[in-house]
Amino acid sequence: MRLEGRTAIVTGGAVGIGRHYSHALAAEGAQVMIADIKDGTAVAEEIAAKYGRNSTASVQFDVSDETQCKAVVAKTLERFGKIDVLVNNAALYAPLAPVAVTDIDVDLWDKVMSVNVRGLFLMTKHVAPHMIARKYGKIINIGSGTAARGIPDFAHYVTSKGAVTSFTRAVSRELGQHGICVNTLAPGLTISGEQNADHLGQSRGPTIARRAIKRDQVPEDLTGTLVYLASKDSDFLTGQVLAVDGGSNNT
Repeated sequence: MRLEGRTAIVTGGAVGIGRHYSHALAAEGAQVMIADIKDGTAVAEEIAAKYGRNSTASVQFDVSDETQCKAVVAKTLERFGKIDVLVNNAALYAPLAPVAVTDIDVDLWDKVMSVNVRGLFLMTKHVAPHMIARKYGKIINIGSGTAARGIPDFAHYVTSKGAVTSFTRAVSRELGQHGICVNTLAPGLTISGEQNADHLGQSRGPTIARRAIKRDQVPEDLTGTLVYLASKDSDFLTGQVLAVDGGSNNT
């Protein structure tokens, strides 16, 4: 129970890889607020049935809206009394189809940035003061291996994940003096049931071929690193990008 007594917010925690993150944190003893644009009630009930009625709660919200982000923070504090861990996982990815940069609609570009970059900023902005007051906290930003090497036909998504890396590096410098660690967990292509079928068909084979460990990546490959970053074991690790991708990005 490496996270016993800790409270975590997981944005995008109701579906896909985020659902696995929520379960993994609760399994290690954390109280988890599942915050998602989709209804997380069913996931919260699954976790409560496994780990106890007080182990989880859920709230439906839009991560790109500042008022709603503030409300999630307030509801978490009201329910659990503190925030030790923030997992900035919410991102617009699954609905995206491959598209040339010359054909990306400006409104779609702005939507990707509003969720993947502004949302991460807003949650950090409103959670950080509570961590600063307690002189401790863990902020885990979910990036992507695509930011390290680039992929064609996803310039909007890859650019947004590059911003995640830069945000982590900048904010880790600001918040380290308060005992707050800020790191990026960068998955490779992960089979979660949430991918766009066209993208998965285009990328799956080449991705496996590029890996040192030549198999599909599944959400369970990520949860051990997530728990490590959320625990006291990583109290002297900050500003880093941890690529968990089977050796695809070997830098």
